[in-house]
Amino acid sequence: MREVPFGRPMIGDEERAAVMKVLEGHILTHGPKVKEFEADFAKFTGAPRALALSSATAGLHLAYFHLGIGAGDEVIVPAQTHVATAHAVEFVGAKPVFIDAVPETGNIDLDALEAVVNENTKALSVVHYLGRPVDMERLSAFAEKKGLFLVEDCALSIGSTINGKHTGLFGDIGTFSFYPVKHITTAEGGAIIGKNLEAIECISRLRAFGIDRNIVAERKVPGEYDVQELGFNYRMNELSAAIGVEQIKRLPGILSKRKENFETLSKGLQEIEELDVLQTEPVANSTSSYYCLVAVLKSPATEKRAEIMAALKVAGVGTSIYYPKPVPHMTYYRKKYEFNDGTFPAAARISGHGIALPVGPHLGSEDMHYIVEQVKHALAGVLQQAA
Repeated sequence: MREVPFGRPMIGDEERAAVMKVLEGHILTHGPKVKEFEADFAKFTGAPRALALSSATAGLHLAYFHLGIGAGDEVIVPAQTHVATAHAVEFVGAKPVFIDAVPETGNIDLDALEAVVNENTKALSVVHYLGRPVDMERLSAFAEKKGLFLVEDCALSIGSTINGKHTGLFGDIGTFSFYPVKHITTAEGGAIIGKNLEAIECISRLRAFGIDRNIVAERKVPGEYDVQELGFNYRMNELSAAIGVEQIKRLPGILSKRKENFETLSKGLQEIEELDVLQTEPVANSTSSYYCLVAVLKSPATEKRAEIMAALKVAGVGTSIYYPKPVPHMTYYRKKYEFNDGTFPAAARISGHGIALPVGPHLGSEDMHYIVEQVKHALAGVLQQAA
């Protein structure tokens, strides 16, 4: 049986050799590989500086902490996102105020922002859903007009740009993820970029306890330093950074292959009446990172997603869901803020009826054609059985 896994980290001999070289030395944290990875990531994104972190969630937490968001404040958050986007707001004691998605893209509905802004609103969180850029020029203008901080969750948008400008550089702070099935991986990890060097420098201290002299070379006396502010332990280690340095070298090829696979798969799926394929580049002069393709089931297939996914699994096609529920429908947020199933209908439709299909560089064009045929086969079989 053909195997078409949803995601697979692209780890080669170069990454293995880089990790072994670190292990042969004696520096596992605060070392040269983290600095090298940060410099490489800054160069790729066009940022003045990048900070390597233990995770993208850590980056979001640091962003709100640095911006002074706290109890009594409200942060606008997309309903259609990973729960970490909202958790980071909760971490600092603020309240996430959720906005529904645009049905065609899964991105936040910019037309709905005005109605929820009030005197307690302090920041806007934006997610580039599956790598599709949000209209950041419009959103940035809105945030500036309302006096709001703007935090970009770019966990799935490495390589996404608008007019040549990388996502993460439109707002105050942009965060990225290097989880194993993301575009590149550091096994686990994240990064922050921003256009304000002073803010990035401040966050650099916050990621390591608030210590004023983090590197041994900066300390005139070994072990001597001061702590002038509250901080966390959100650093990236040298092993992860060594993997990241090699991964960035692969990134242009990875993005090119993802685009090629996406276009092949999308073209094939457009022929299927029971599916809606979400748009990839809804903003003019933008590029997507093509994380995956989400096809949303239409009637009469809407209630048959589990059976369709099961049939695809039998055929060797890996699938996923992005995301299982709108965040406000998750039990924690539902109970705390008393949401019900009737809220956020566009996000609920994508979450409830969408099937995420793979386009990663571990696959080729023949795999895309195979997915199309198996989707057709699964739909026909399930619907025939239900008739």
